[in-house]
Amino acid sequence: MTVTNKVALVTGAGQGIGRGIALRLAQDGFDIAVADLAVQAEKAAGVITEIEALGRAAVFVSVDVSQRDDVFAAVDAAAQRLGGFDVIVNNAGIAQVTPLSEITEDELDSIFRINVNSVIWGIQAAVAKFDELGRPGKIINAASIASIQGFPILGAYSASKFAVRGITQVAAQELAPKNITVNAYAPGIVGTGMWDLIDEKLSVINGKPRGQNLKENVDGIALGRIETPEDVAKVVSFFAGPDSDYVTGQVLLVDGGMLYN
Repeated sequence: MTVTNKVALVTGAGQGIGRGIALRLAQDGFDIAVADLAVQAEKAAGVITEIEALGRAAVFVSVDVSQRDDVFAAVDAAAQRLGGFDVIVNNAGIAQVTPLSEITEDELDSIFRINVNSVIWGIQAAVAKFDELGRPGKIINAASIASIQGFPILGAYSASKFAVRGITQVAAQELAPKNITVNAYAPGIVGTGMWDLIDEKLSVINGKPRGQNLKENVDGIALGRIETPEDVAKVVSFFAGPDSDYVTGQVLLVDGGMLYN
């Protein structure tokens, strides 16, 4: 699938799944706004170099996705610097590994600001820009297998991803008259820093050696291997491109065969 004269903004694109998505969309022909925290600027610069090597334009946009004004400013900057705006990928997120009985108010506020509020701000900012430019667009959100099934010791994370699933369904219905599609991707166990953190925290909680929790989870994947950012990016590529023009309000599992929905 290739596109021409299209611009996509990917949040959390300095590393991990976000980097994989940014590179795949660049391969598809998109110019890319690499959006991430200012402290990730050096990593983002490396991603930009990789995108430019693919023959596409790319810019770094500093954003704290938990702040509404930041997200709107990032979308404005992407459109101004790259000459348009067609796709937003609300990818940035965090994980927490804490039993429900121990979650603090600050922890709950933090994960919802970053995983949930940011998706709403991204939807609002994208719609405002699509309206300003007088064009349809595509909104793609980061869900998770934890948006389909809640997981023990990942209660707050599961709750945040269930929220993303609901927001995706509602936004798809509200925005369909504007010909804006809204979908979400639901990864399983991806070999990134987030799962390193989950494995480390689980080890403290259940006493299993570092790496064992990860191995046990991977052993339960039907396709028999850990997921890569590239696996996730292929699904995002579909949602961002013309082949998904008649698909909206969907949360697509990309987990190698862990859940069946």
